[in-house]
Formats: sequence, C-alpha cells, structure tokens
Amino acid sequence: MSRNFMPHLWMFLLKALTPTGHEVLLIDGNAKPMTDQELVRFIKKQKIGLVGIGAMTRMIAKAYRVADAIRAAGVPVVMGGPHVTELPDEALGRDGGPQHADAVALGEADETWPKIVEDAARGRLKDTYSPLDEKGEERKPSLQPYPAIPWDTMDLEQFNMVPKIARPLLERHGAGWASVHMIPIESGRGCPYGCEFCTVTGFFGDSIRFRTNESIVDELLRLKRTARNTRRQFMVFFIDDNFAINIKRTKALLKAIIAASAQLPWIAQISANLLRDEELVDLMSESGCKWVFIGMESIDPVNLADVNKNFNKPGEYEAVLNRLARRDIYAITSFIIGLDNDTPGVADRTLHQIESWPPGLPIFGQLTPFPSTPLYNRLLTAGRLTRPKHWFDFAPFQMAHTPLKMTIAQTQMELDKAWKVSYSPLRIESAISSISDKPIDQRIMHLIVRLIFRGIYFPQMTRTAWLRVIVDNRRMIYKLAKEGFGKWRATRGRPSMVSPATN
Repeated sequence: MSRNFMPHLWMFLLKALTPTGHEVLLIDGNAKPMTDQELVRFIKKQKIGLVGIGAMTRMIAKAYRVADAIRAAGVPVVMGGPHVTELPDEALGRDGGPQHADAVALGEADETWPKIVEDAARGRLKDTYSPLDEKGEERKPSLQPYPAIPWDTMDLEQFNMVPKIARPLLERHGAGWASVHMIPIESGRGCPYGCEFCTVTGFFGDSIRFRTNESIVDELLRLKRTARNTRRQFMVFFIDDNFAINIKRTKALLKAIIAASAQLPWIAQISANLLRDEELVDLMSESGCKWVFIGMESIDPVNLADVNKNFNKPGEYEAVLNRLARRDIYAITSFIIGLDNDTPGVADRTLHQIESWPPGLPIFGQLTPFPSTPLYNRLLTAGRLTRPKHWFDFAPFQMAHTPLKMTIAQTQMELDKAWKVSYSPLRIESAISSISDKPIDQRIMHLIVRLIFRGIYFPQMTRTAWLRVIVDNRRMIYKLAKEGFGKWRATRGRPSMVSPATN
C-alpha cells in the first residue's frame, strides 16, 4: 500500500511505557513521507539520542536504509518487530551483510523497552534484548495491567484519513469530518491456529492473553470524549489477529461496551467459523461494528488444508456474509492467489462466488513466504523459492516462489484480473445498487470506502489519479449525490411542527 490508513499501535504503546524523564517523538514513515536526509536533519535538530525502528518484512529494506543513514549521522539505532525477531543476525550484520542496527529487540518489547532506553541513556546499549524469565525462557508480557495511551494528547495529524483538498469544505460543513482517524486498539494477543503462511503465532504465541474489559471500555470512553471535545471523528480497529477467538469473552466485552455507552464505529479481524453465532453478531452490531476483516484465502477446501487453515469452510461463507449484512455489517474479504492448488481461471471462479454474496470489499494478494514461517521452510526445502531474500527487493504483488499448477506470469495475470474486475466502475455500480434499499448515508460511505480500497492495488495518490477515478465512476457518484441533495433539501424545506400548549 502506498499510504497507511492507520498508525501502528506499537509506537504509541512503547511511548506510554517509556520511563519518565525522556521525550518520545513519533514518525510513521508510511504516513509521513520524509527523505533520509530530511529525517536525519530532523533528528539532529531535535537532538534525538536514540532511534527505535520497527518494521514488518515488506518494509524492512526501507527500514534498513533509514537506519543506515541515521547511524552514519552518529545516532544509535535499535530495531525490532517480527522480521528482526526472526532474523536478528541480518540486522546486526552477523550474517555476512552490513550492520544496520546497534541493538535489536526480540519479540514483544513491552518489558524490554524501558531497559533499552535506560541503557542507551547511560551509553551501555547491548546488542540484543530478549524478554526472558529467570530460567532464560521466553516470557510473554501480561496485558494486565495495560498502560493507558493518552490519545487525547497525541498529535495524530499525520494519520488524518481525509484528503487535504477536502478538509476546508468539511471544516465548515462537516460536523467534524475534516479529521477522521482510525485508532488501533488491542484487546488480546496471540493466535492458536498456526496458519502455515502467518507470522502471528510465531511472534505472539499460540495462547491468548487478554486485557480486562474495563481497560478497553475506559479507552473507548476517553476516545469518545476526545472526539466530542475536538470535533474529530474516531473509528477503532481492534487489531487482535482474531477478535472473537474466545466467543464467551468477546460477548462479555461487547456487552460491557454497550452498557457503558462506549460505542464507536469499529472494525475487527474475525475468522468466518466464529461468525456462526447469531448472538455474537447481534452484539457486534449493537456495539458499533461496521466492517469485519475475514481471511477467506480461497474458495477451494484443498487449498485451505494445504496451508493449515481448514477451519475455514467455503460452503458457509455466503451464510456468514448474509448474517452480517442483515445487521448492516459488511466484510473485507481477503483472498490469496497462487496457492498450490490454484490453476488458471482461479480469478474467474473466485469472482463468480464473490458476486453472489452481499457487497463487501474483496482484496487479493499473492502467497508470500515470510522468513521462519512453516511456508517459507517448506518452499526452501523443496527448492521453490525464486527470491529467497525477497524483502531486499520488495515488489508489491510479485511472487517470490514458483506455484505448483501455474507459472508466476499466470499468477500475476489472475491477480490483475481479480482486482480489475472487482473495482471496475461496472462492479462498483452493481455493488452499490444491490443495497439500494439501505439509507443514503450508508451507500455513500460504501462507495467512498470502495474507491479508497481500490488504491491498495492501483496507484491513486495524485490529484490526477483521483480525478480519473471520479470520472470513471461519475455515474454512480452523480446518482448518489443527486439523491442525497434531494433528501437534504426535503429536510431543509420541511416546516417545523409545534404542538399547541394545553391549559
């Protein structure tokens, strides 16, 4: 993606865990573009004494480049995150390559970060920090108690989702919509499923640790007050890998949110098998859920079994999506192209299924072997990796291994077709028309989100690109704008009704 729509929680969490006496400045390189030279000048001007860099695999090449520029300016760098945890020698230059970091933080840094800061302040920075217990075994931090992140005092301007060109108009007429922020909140960590391609279980573990319901409700209430006081709009993304992994606990949390009137619009990742529960979906709707991210991956059960995700049942996808849609909750459905059982025509087969479901936001990606995952090790052993260190030459939506039943070129063609058809003006118009019985504001929001999600695959960061998108979709935009304006005029022209007083 060319721009993050949401800040990474780890930055804010570690800032809240930093020992007193130190000032922390946050920059998300995916939301606030700066050249290496600009960043170095900023660091020198602010007299920064330590730079912490976290990055996932797809960002690591840029992260190393930035780290090199900062270290060349004489400022120490500590790196962390899933990629560095799996390949610490790469970051430290112990694998024969260049050194990019003075220190690495392995695993979750909740408990090691304060120690790193204090060591750096004393000039005694070690090269490796691991969260170990007294026996030298890895220790996962408890989420109880959970640090209070002061969102009300955070500068979130770099994460404003509203295009700058639209802000002046919305500031005058938008009741706070000139500033829209997606806030990451975690309610728990870990995942027991262990899908072959996923890094989550390896990094966070297979047992789930939860925050208390009270701490989550308190955080939502603080966000709600801040939104009201600052005339900003907040939405919440529960970033748990599987928000409803413990259904009983999730129901209790949602009931607590409802009881406290702490509802904000929210999104979460939940696997399809957990959305069979009618009561759970009712509570999701009542507590403010608007979208659910579902990793469907494939409509082929054999593919799902190959990657250890056979708890997904393609035969029940439609029922799950209809269950959500009846509550006005829609799905972001994720599919992987290039699985071992995929053959030419997989895009057409998948699109045929999608078009029979309620309208949602389908997204497509190629199968990517991340380091130290079971998938990576299997493909390495089989000699199928074409770019064993693909992260050094990151290319979005490009394969790093040879699929079994398609060529790499065929896989790319299938991926292109899936995106082009799903986000064509014709398909967008069809999706919006299929919910013509829904309120106008819901349909407008659905259209806006679809046009934004189109940008995951098709570059649309410039005004020219956005103008082209608007022109291509002008018929549906005009139709909704005309209807919305008509409803607005009708409400403006309606006379006030006054009941006569009675003696």
